[in-house]
Amino acid sequence: MNSLQSLRWAGIIEGISFLLLLFIAMPLKYGAGFDMAVTVVGAAHGGLFVLYVAIALFVWVQKRWPFLRMLIAVIVSVIPFGPFVFERSLRREENEKLEPGAVF
Repeated sequence: MNSLQSLRWAGIIEGISFLLLLFIAMPLKYGAGFDMAVTVVGAAHGGLFVLYVAIALFVWVQKRWPFLRMLIAVIVSVIPFGPFVFERSLRREENEKLEPGAVF
């Protein structure tokens, strides 16, 4: 698995954990009073977010991305469904062997 594939998978997993936190754990906490849902899912999501950012930093250095591309990679990770949109861009970059940072 190359670095772009690692970032793609980390983004997908981190994106899923974010959606679980927003649309399952938080309603359980505030709607049903089940605080533990946010504690568990939030901790998992936090760890996955840190892993995603670490892999993004590695790819930034390895692929010599422009700073803006790295910034976008981090920003989309805090937008619901953002990592899935960015993953398509990474897949395209990987498949077409584009210049680093040539696509969003």
